[in-house]
Amino acid sequence: MAITAAMVKELRDSTGAGMMDAKKALTETDGDMEAAVDWLRTKGLAKAAKKSGRTAAEGLVAVVVDGGTGVAVEVNSETDFVGKNAEFQDMVSGIAKVALGADDVEGLKAADMGGKTVADVVTDKIATIGENMSVRRMAKLTGETVVSYVHNAAAPGMGKIGVLVAMTGGDEAFGKQVAMHIAAVNPASLSEDDLDAAVVEKEKQVQMDIARESGKPEAVIEKMIVGRMKKYMSEVTLLNQQFVVNPDLTVAKAAEEAGATITGFARLEVGEGIEVEKEDFAAEVAKVGQS
Repeated sequence: MAITAAMVKELRDSTGAGMMDAKKALTETDGDMEAAVDWLRTKGLAKAAKKSGRTAAEGLVAVVVDGGTGVAVEVNSETDFVGKNAEFQDMVSGIAKVALGADDVEGLKAADMGGKTVADVVTDKIATIGENMSVRRMAKLTGETVVSYVHNAAAPGMGKIGVLVAMTGGDEAFGKQVAMHIAAVNPASLSEDDLDAAVVEKEKQVQMDIARESGKPEAVIEKMIVGRMKKYMSEVTLLNQQFVVNPDLTVAKAAEEAGATITGFARLEVGEGIEVEKEDFAAEVAKVGQS
């Protein structure tokens, strides 16, 4: 596969590796971007463990809690300016309330909102505001107690990051602290039990490859991996993370002291995982000149 300058740049941006190292990684892995990231990590040349995707989509995440049920809904727009528009905010707030009665995002789009489907309401708003919009994701959580938190609030109950926390016992104040922790740290799962097995296996293999670069015997490497995977779990699983409110405690220990059991969480961030192609100014000018 031909390795292009754009591919090299993308790998450099996502890992912090040097240009020649990025090119070599892509060459070694036949242009497979994820494999190239792992190759760089194995060689100790990547500064970050995960690719930093460009989150260019705008809009809002709205959260609503009713008793033991909470929902978070992401509605995207093209520009941040529209996210500050009161008309757009009213629509997003209404969609979030409708989401309490929906099971998933497709059901939400088909749900009734003032005599029209949510999808039709969004279509009408596109015509009114003149910018593309979409209901992208929703998360629903149930529990004895469900607490919500919005980070960078643009209006009550909506902002750039929306978090829901379900728990038994404890109080709302503790739940809010946990939600703020989740907004800041972005754990991958509640505990080791519900972490994707494929993700765990991939991380273990990468750590094995890194350890083997040291030239140590396999028996020593196996012991090294146990410690490294324990550290990994403490970084990506909520209950094993150091609690931002009190770093001397894990979240699990803080919950125990608060008389609470955290049973689930959801976190939606505007534009998370969406990449929008960008051209540099010179390329845009060149394209116009050719048309």
